[in-house]
Order: sequence, then structure tokens, then C-alpha cells
Amino acid sequence: MPNYKIRGIDVDFPYEAYDCQIAYMEKVIQSLQQGCNALLESPTGTGKTLCLLCATLAWRKTFGDFSRNSNEEGRRFSSSQMSGSQPSENRKCEPVIIYASRTHSQLKQVIRELKTSNYRPRMTTLGSREQLCIHDEVRLLHGRAQNNACRNLCKKRMCTHQIGVSEYMKKCHELGEEPFDIEDLLELGRSKGLCPYYISKELHKVVDIIFAPYNYLIDPGNRRSLSGIQWSNAVLIFDEGHNLESICADAASFDLPSGLLTACISEAKQCVDLCIKRRIIEKSAEKQFNPENYAILRALLLKLETHIAEVTIESRELGFTRSGDYIYEFLSDLNITFETANMLVDTIDNAALLLEENTSEVGTETKTKGTFSRLESIRNVLNLIFRDGGKDHARFYYFHVQEFLPGITNSFKVSRTLSWWCFNPGLAMQEFTRLGLRSVILTSGTLTPLDSIALELNLEFPVRLENPHVISPNQIWVGVVPSGPSNHPFNSSYRNRDSLEYKQELGNAIVNFARIVPDGLLVFFPSYYMMDQCIECWKDMGHARSKDFCTIWERICKHKHPVVEPRQSLLFTNAIEDFQFKLHDKTTTGVVFFAVCRGKVSEGLDFADQAGRAVIVTGMPFSTKTDPKVRLKRDYLDRQALSEKKGPKVLTGEEWYVQQAARAVNQAVGRVIRHRHDYGAIIFCDQRFAVKNWEQQMPYWLRSYVKCYSKFGDAVFTLTKFFRDKDIHALKPKLAESFTRDKALRPEENFSLKSLTSLVHSSQHCSNKPMSSSVLPIFEQVVPANRATHPKKFDSISSMNIMSQTKKITGITQCQNNAVIDLEKDTLLSEQVCEDSQGAPTAKRPKLFEVDPEWQKDTSSKRFVDIDISGLREVHAQTEDQPTSTSMEKQNKPTMTDGTSVSEYLSQVKEKLTVAEYKEFIDLMEALKSKKIKIIHLLESIAKLFSSPGRYCLLSRFKDFVPTKFHTIYDQQLGNYGAKDVTSELNPKL
Repeated sequence: MPNYKIRGIDVDFPYEAYDCQIAYMEKVIQSLQQGCNALLESPTGTGKTLCLLCATLAWRKTFGDFSRNSNEEGRRFSSSQMSGSQPSENRKCEPVIIYASRTHSQLKQVIRELKTSNYRPRMTTLGSREQLCIHDEVRLLHGRAQNNACRNLCKKRMCTHQIGVSEYMKKCHELGEEPFDIEDLLELGRSKGLCPYYISKELHKVVDIIFAPYNYLIDPGNRRSLSGIQWSNAVLIFDEGHNLESICADAASFDLPSGLLTACISEAKQCVDLCIKRRIIEKSAEKQFNPENYAILRALLLKLETHIAEVTIESRELGFTRSGDYIYEFLSDLNITFETANMLVDTIDNAALLLEENTSEVGTETKTKGTFSRLESIRNVLNLIFRDGGKDHARFYYFHVQEFLPGITNSFKVSRTLSWWCFNPGLAMQEFTRLGLRSVILTSGTLTPLDSIALELNLEFPVRLENPHVISPNQIWVGVVPSGPSNHPFNSSYRNRDSLEYKQELGNAIVNFARIVPDGLLVFFPSYYMMDQCIECWKDMGHARSKDFCTIWERICKHKHPVVEPRQSLLFTNAIEDFQFKLHDKTTTGVVFFAVCRGKVSEGLDFADQAGRAVIVTGMPFSTKTDPKVRLKRDYLDRQALSEKKGPKVLTGEEWYVQQAARAVNQAVGRVIRHRHDYGAIIFCDQRFAVKNWEQQMPYWLRSYVKCYSKFGDAVFTLTKFFRDKDIHALKPKLAESFTRDKALRPEENFSLKSLTSLVHSSQHCSNKPMSSSVLPIFEQVVPANRATHPKKFDSISSMNIMSQTKKITGITQCQNNAVIDLEKDTLLSEQVCEDSQGAPTAKRPKLFEVDPEWQKDTSSKRFVDIDISGLREVHAQTEDQPTSTSMEKQNKPTMTDGTSVSEYLSQVKEKLTVAEYKEFIDLMEALKSKKIKIIHLLESIAKLFSSPGRYCLLSRFKDFVPTKFHTIYDQQLGNYGAKDVTSELNPKL
């Protein structure tokens, strides 16, 4: 395993590190050594997570070996953990690493990376009771009801799963020395009959690294439960931290809709009834079951409901807004103050426990609903408002009441929502500063611009990095396309987004891109509204203008099967499964996933390789300016900027507004290029992306690749060439591996027609028909760039290699002059057709053919059937019920070797092939006649057309059109299909 000395520390890395990986690890170690914070951006696919783990753990080892629980240490650990004491002094000098990510699924990927490294720190993964409880009854509950039920059972020593944890921890000293994720922990608990929650809770006191979701650290209550962590010297890592500021702000805010408040009032009334029932039946006089307490709670909630309803709202759009400290004046009218708030919280806690006990008594059927007490939301509201016993934090808030018209869920009356919004995400991060952390490392693939992140979190980040990518320039295509096939501008702004012309132009552009891009295509809209409006327009037959009367949606579906991101979270899994099924279905030509920025598809999903070959961003996902939260956030930042005008750096409301849209776009485009060998395209379909200022909002690694195309045809042409080139380069290692592995095989097994046909692609005529499933295994992963069928030129390296290998295998003499036309110099440009709103070809590129040198040595030999291409095209132009022999009879051409005329053979070809295939055949014959194509490429294309049953006879008889000097190649390839199959069609009696 390679070892790198970085800032005096030996770092074991499982692979040969790239320069950008060395730079990233250097910044991590610098932050840890200097005890300061770091803000590190490194694009997806650069091995960011592995670098972060290796660098951090290598630095941790400078303090001594990782924790190992020997027998003696195990006894000390067991006695200390059972007594609830803090870890010993010798562990205080060893910093604990807390690695946080948004979800457990992301943490699972992190732990998978840890397993690939050479480091084995003692570790644990934290989760909630809802995720880890295995008790048959308690695991069916949720929220505080579940927590209370668990605590009560453990207090009474009635949970057998928790009782056995102590003895198990004494015996299993090696627990945590090998990496495990939350699923592994859950499986361990089930197999041993032990509580996974309490295993992780006790293990976190003696480990080197802890893996946990964000909410375990940001939420003060969860953070207090981690009593075993020595925060004063800890290292806190936030991975995938691009949304950290919004997560912190949301965690410190609340919304109290009238429907939730009504449910809380109902629960308080239920508690009153339950207490009265207990006093009558059980004659219980416990203070916990005093109905007067819950009656007072209910009365306060009713007053709160009335008080909210009495707020004067002059404008429904603007709502009622006051500064954050107004909340104390508002609640004081209800006698809810710092003195009474704690009593209310205690009453709500008792109410939640009472309701949970009643649920348990009702029976299993009710209990399985797993509903938690709505009153807990009131408890959380009070804890936020009256936190720390002071009002200082209120200056970062706004008090707001919003009125909503009756909707589907509430069709009887107008509803209102009381909100208290925090606009300073740094409020949550200040808690970590007070804990005395050594370093906070915030990293992601999309942090640009870094200054705004630092300002929002109110933290100093002396160490910063914007890393380049590990890919080569030829692995990515990035283009801004400001207008469509008909030259109508793309602009998804509020004023233009409902324009029929815009939606049709966008649809026609997507038709073209769906034809060009292989396999998976992702299309991101600014909002669900925009996506729904566009798809509805594209499906409308009244808007169909193509010559075949197909809608835009039908034309998209001709090239790729569609999947649409659902609004409902419950349906998202089905959409992903549908996408994966269609992607791997060999009977399809690809799949297009229509999704929205900031949606589930744009966040955290891995569309590597064929799953995501291109991303189309159809507009800028600006939030609605009139949204109260957006409006107040901008107002808050503008006020802060004015008050701190003399400061070196400030963030205005407009800057924040633009940057939020930019980060949403950056997250969406990050779905492609997921690893070192991946490749793909990023297409920006909005003229506003062409503004120079916008380029600075893009990730650092992406900026140098961006190119603006003033003409849609230019974008289509270069994009087609990009995928063709990538298709050829992808074949090189496969071909080399094939020749090395199979060099002892017979020639026909090495270079059969079935494998050669996968090398031939084109641009003009697209076919939706899949490749034959019988293609050799080495080509199963090679997918045509645009499902086209025109023969193309290979680059000089691949062409020479393939011809050289052909010579070695088949024994055919290669032409001396093997010059190949360079696409870069426009000496050979395949015609690229763009479809406009009529479905007609536009923006054609000229065909500039040169005679291939391979044909130049054949000037003395013309002993093969020649045909009139114009006559051939005339045959193609005839309708199905018109005779096809008239124009052909005019040709005074030799008959074929079997005695039939050329016209009869061509008529049979037209009968056997589809219209699209026959058009392809015409172009191949034209190329044959003009000698503008290598013969081996021609035979590959012909083989693809005639390789299916019923067409073998056409393949055999095509020999008459092949120049004599190439009959050896023809015979060799014909033999690969088996003489029996060909002969059986030529003479069915045999």
C-alpha cells in the first residue's frame, strides 16, 4: 500500500494518489495540526471521502495507537461505563473524531471507504431508538413515546435486550475494531438478542472515531446524550456539508400550523379524560394524573389558537411580520413566560407518557400505528424560545403569521401558521465553539462560493481549498445552449416560463439531445410546476407540428423511455426502480429521468457510467421572491450588511439569493462524472447561464470546460463528436484485452461479425432497435454513442491498432497507405441533423469526404457489380404499392452470380429491411461506390443489417458488390455466421 509523507506525517493510501488528492490530504492535516477550521471543496469522483479518512486517521495515530480493548482495559471500561463515569485521563489527550453526514445511507458509503483503507480505528455508529430498537413492542412506537417506553422498561429491568448488554461488553473486547455500519449493528443485535442502541451508546465512550448523522450533533438534546465525548479536543467533520447552513437554520426554527395546534388541543382534552377515569376507577391521587394540570394546558392552547386568529393581517401575501423578540410579548399575553415555560414543559412530558401508556393498554392494533404525541411539538417550541434562559438569540429571528386559503386538506376554513424563523445558521455552530472543539472540517463537492458559507456559519475557516478534478478534458463536455433548434431563446424566468414557444423549443431540444446522448439522460427543471407544465405541453397533440403528427413527448420516447420524479416521497423508490429496470433493459435505447433541482434525484444519488451520461439543466432554480421566508431572509441579510458596512466581508440578500440557485444547479450537475474513468456531458439550456458572473458561481473544477454555443447546431455537432470519441476510446482497452486473451483462438472467434458490428455507429439515421444479445461478452458494456448507423472514421491510433490486429488474425495484407482523416480538421464531417418543431432536419453540416487511401490501390480492378445510386434512391422514394422495377430496369448493369438481376436483389433488400434500415443501406452503397469508407467498416455495417434470420441470403449475395481484392475478408466474416445458416436460406431443401 503506497505511503505518502505529508507535512511530516506518514499517510497510508490504498492507491496511487493523484495530485489533487495529495493537496486535499495536505489541507486536512494542516487544519488538524494548527487546530483551526477548514473549508474544503473537492468534486465527486476525486476520492474525497477516502482522502479525508486516511489523512485524519494518520494524524490521529501521532497521538498513539488506536484504542484496543485488552482484558485489563476491558474490565476498566466495563466498570467505568456501568458506573456512568467519564473516560480516564489518558484518553483525554487523544482527540476523538466525530464524522457526520446527512443520512445513514451516506455514512454507509463512508464506512465502506474505511474498509478499503489500512486504518482500523476503534469505531461506532450512532442511531436513534427508532432505527435500532429490536424490542417487539417498543420498536412499533415513535418519538418521545418510544423513548419513554424504552426508559421505563430499562428502569424496571424488563427489557432482556438491554440487560444483556453489560455482560456482552465485558466479554467482547474486540467490538468496534472492525468497521461496521448501522445495518451491521442491527444484525449483530438481532443475532445476539442484545440492544443495538445501548451497544452503540456505551461503545461511543471508548472509540477513536464516531459516525453519526447531522441531527445527532446539531440538536442540543441529542448532543447532550453523548456524555462520553471529550468535546474540548474533538475533531468534527461535516461531510456533504453543502446544505449545512439550511439544516442549522431549520433546526433552530419552527412552524406551528393551526391544524397541528388543533391536534394538540385534542390530546390535552384526552389527557383530562384519562386522568378523570383513573381517579374514578383506580382512585389514583398521583400528581402526574391530576386532570387540572392538563385542563390548564388545554386552556392555554385554546387561548394561543384564538390569539393567532386575532392577529391583524392586512396582506395575505405579506402576512404579519415582527422582529424576533416580539414572540415574548405575544406569549406573555397568555402568561407563558420564562417562569411558567418549564412547568408547561413538565406537564407536556407527563401528557406524552400518559398517552403512550393508554396506547399500550388499548392493544396491539392501535399501537402499531406508531403515532407520537403532537404535544411534543409544543414542547420543542417552548425549548427553542426560552433556551438558555435569555432573549439574546431572538435578534437572529423573525416572528411571522401567514394565512392560507382553504385547500384540499382543509376545505372549510382559512388556516394560519405561526412561524419563528432563524436566519443565522451560525447560531447552532456557536454551540460547538463554546464546547472548545479543536477543528471543524466542512467538505463537499459543491461549496462554491466559499466566502458565503463561512459568513453564513459565522465561523473562521483559515484553511480553504477548491480542488480540480482527476478527469481529463476529453472526459467532459460542458456547454451553454442559449437557444433551440429554431433559434428561439431559452429563458425559464417567471415572465417567460409559461410561453408556448419556449416550452416547444425546449422540448425539441430535448428530442435532439435524447437522440445523441447514450443510455441515461437526466433533465432537471427549476421546479415541479415547470416540469409538469412542460410535460403536459409536450403530450398535447394540439401542439404537434412534426410531419408525422407525433407529439414532442412521443418523439422523446422514440429515443428514450421516460421516468418522472414524483412529488410524493413514498413513490420515489418506485421511480428509481423503474429507471434502473429501463436502463438495464436491452430492448430499449436508453432512459431519460425528468427531475427537479433540490429534489431527491439531485441530492446524493449516484448516476455513474451508463446511468448518467448527460445532465440537462433547463433553467435557474431561483426561489420565489414573494415567498415570506425568502423575502425575510433577504431582508435580514441586507440589514446585517448595512450594520456591518465597515466590515471586510458581508453577504447581501441578493448575493445569497443567487448563490442558493447556483448551489442547487451545482448539485444537479454533480450527478455525472462520479469516478476517475467516468465521462459525460453537462448542458445548460438557459441564456442566463451565458452571463459571465454566473461562471463564478460554478465549481472551480468546472469553469475551464464551459463553452457557450451561439448556434444550436454547433452544440449538437460537438456533443455528437464527444460521445463518438468516447465510444472509440472506451473500445481500445476492451479490444486490446480481447486480442491478448483470445490470440490462440481461431480467427473467426476473435473477430467475428457479431463483435465487429458493435464498433459501427453513425449520426444521421437513428435506430431504436437494440443490439443483438449475441454480441461477444467483451462488448456487452459498449453502447453506441447515439444509436446511429452511419460508418465513421476511427482516430488514427485506434484505426491503426484495429487494422494491425486484423492483419495478424486474418492474414490479410494491410494497405501501405493507412492515412486516416482527422475529424478535428474537418476533412471528414458526418452529416448531423437537428430536428426542429416540425420534426424536419435543420442545421445540417456538410459531408466533406475524401477517398480513403485503402481504395486507391484498387484502380485496376473493377470486377464487381456497379450500380446507379440515383436509381437506388428512386426506389427508396417509391411508395409501398408502387412497382420497384421500373427505374431499375433502366440500368444496364451485369447480372449477379446466381443469375438474378441487380434490381431483383435490391427489391428483395427493400422487402426484408425496414424503411430506416433501407435508407441506411442506400448510404452504405453510396459510400461503397465512391470508395469513401474502409471496406472492413462497410462490411461491419452490412453485417449488422443482414445478420438477423431471413436476411442471411442477402448477406451471402452481397459479395457481388465487393471488390475482388476484398473477397478474402468477406469470406472470412461470412464464415463466422456458419455456412449452414446461409445455405439453408439459399436452398431450403438442404
